[in-house]
Amino acid sequence: MSRKVDIRGGVVVYQERVAWSGLVSSIIVFAVYVTLVLVQADGGDLTAIDWLPPMLWTIGGGIALSILVSVAWGIVAKARDPEASTETDVRDRDIGVMGGRVEHVVLVIAGLGVIVLCALGAELFWIANAMFAGFAISAFLGGIARVLAYRFGLV
Repeated sequence: MSRKVDIRGGVVVYQERVAWSGLVSSIIVFAVYVTLVLVQADGGDLTAIDWLPPMLWTIGGGIALSILVSVAWGIVAKARDPEASTETDVRDRDIGVMGGRVEHVVLVIAGLGVIVLCALGAELFWIANAMFAGFAISAFLGGIARVLAYRFGLV
């Protein structure tokens, strides 16, 4: 069984660190992307900007950021408690599955939104950004679900 979280500086299990890393990364990546798009548009038409490079760079940057934060936190955790730094158990697996289900629900909704936008003949900008927002929101809500489950237990 996982060690209980001690907010006063105790052990945070490996999977919870990964959940926190993904959650923080998703917030930063979405904020950076929205900022880049709005700065590039400069109050003009959003569909006229070159949105693909910022989108691809923020997706790649988000993946890299999540990995880097998780690895750095893991190094610090291993220095503090080598035995607990990477151990996982059934509770971790169950929380991971639950978080994954939350993510899947959001992705299905985003996918349906993309289909509707395609059916309506929307600009490519809106279709791509609807899916990007779906990815970001699913990562955010999945991370929230996991962190809440670690902090308050599974329902």
